[in-house]
Parts: sequence; structure tokens; C-alpha cells
Amino acid sequence: MEADGRLRWHCRRGMLELDLLLGAFANHGYNVLDDAGRLAFERLLEYPDQVLLDILMGRMAPADPGIAHVVTQIRGATVSPA
Repeated sequence: MEADGRLRWHCRRGMLELDLLLGAFANHGYNVLDDAGRLAFERLLEYPDQVLLDILMGRMAPADPGIAHVVTQIRGATVSPA
């Protein structure tokens, strides 16, 4: 199942870094998540931009283990070989 338009819209943020990370994941990683992972991704999108950036950059850890798992997947999907 691919991300729908509503979810893609929620991936658009006030920071370019977040737009790039979340948009790419919505386009290429969301479809491999199970239902629990999809719900966790939607909960992740409820965070304010600065908190969300801190979580994705590893400066803050989410308390929710489901969100932590999705964050790991987002980070893994955006790592490019050197």
C-alpha cells in the first residue's frame, strides 16, 4: 500500500531537510511498513518540526518504540554509500 495524498501532504514541512527525508520515505519506504508501522509513521508526523528534526538526526529519542523503529527505517533508507 502506498502513501496517500493526505499522508504525503503531512510529510511537507517547514524545513527542507524534513521535506526531503519524509517525502522520500513516503514515496519509497512507507509501502513496506506493516499496519503498526504505518500508524507509528503517522504519529511521528504529529511532532513539531524542530522536535521531528531532532529525532531524525538522533539528537532526541522518541519514547514510543513503534516510532523509534520507524525512525530507524527512515535513517536506514536515507544512508547513501560513500
